[in-house]
Amino acid sequence: MTEHIRHFLKGLAMGAANVVPGVSGGTVAFIAGIYERLIQAVAHIDLQSFRLLFRGRIRELAARLDLTFLVAVGAGSVAGILTLARILRRLLESSPVMVWAFFFGLILASVWFVGRRVRAWGLAPGVAVLIGAAIAAGVAILSPGSENASLPYLLISGAAATASMIIPGLSGSFVLLLLGNYELIMIRTASQLSSLELEALRILIPVGIGGVLGLLALGKALNWLFRRYHDLAVATLTGFVAGSLLLIWPWKTPVMEAFAAEDAVKEKVVGYQWHLPDATRETGLALGLMAAGAALVWGLERAGARKEGG
Repeated sequence: MTEHIRHFLKGLAMGAANVVPGVSGGTVAFIAGIYERLIQAVAHIDLQSFRLLFRGRIRELAARLDLTFLVAVGAGSVAGILTLARILRRLLESSPVMVWAFFFGLILASVWFVGRRVRAWGLAPGVAVLIGAAIAAGVAILSPGSENASLPYLLISGAAATASMIIPGLSGSFVLLLLGNYELIMIRTASQLSSLELEALRILIPVGIGGVLGLLALGKALNWLFRRYHDLAVATLTGFVAGSLLLIWPWKTPVMEAFAAEDAVKEKVVGYQWHLPDATRETGLALGLMAAGAALVWGLERAGARKEGG
């Protein structure tokens, strides 16, 4: 398996994770060991890179952008979102506890491995972890907004969702859920894209433009933070990952609210009621999937450590 294929598969996993509300593609990038490299590559998409492009200095441009890496991960992420949207929609409708249990185990195990990347723990990183966890947990209890397909709101949705996709512990899908546009963008529109329906393109083009702008802005900010305050940045992101576990907890009951939309009555999730599971066969299966998610993270970390060790 070539390096490019490995990067594509890691991007595929990132895209798949972003389809599930509450799961962050940034967490997957962190677990896969490509997060800081990805942020650095995105941060280099700037005026200097455009000048190299216009002057025809393609090799210099490709080297500056880490282009083969960026294209492989980006193509994998797009493929993950487009190909897995329908599958995950069905799984979330038929077996939501099982899906969330697997991702809960995956992210729970990743907290430890992400935290290990702090070079020197102390008071400041400890406080940063608590702040990150509080922010992520606070996001989980916010009330979602209503669906809005206007051009400015689609641009904002794309910028906010894409930015959160690269922050471990903050889910791009859940941000869309809070903004009220998750079903519109990630389910209805993404599943229609294969047939190139004009309505799907009308939604996805402004979302994509907003997403690119949000990604570039946050990429610059995160790259600066990693260079200047590496341990504080990693500690804060560790807190984000830990705080997101509240949202991914499998045993929760959605609180629904009815609202009028286009002469019809629809329902949206406005919150959750968390509870402990009952002692059933389904709970045992969910716990098994939770363990499988944790084991997957452990296996990826061991494989990465062996590779680094030669």
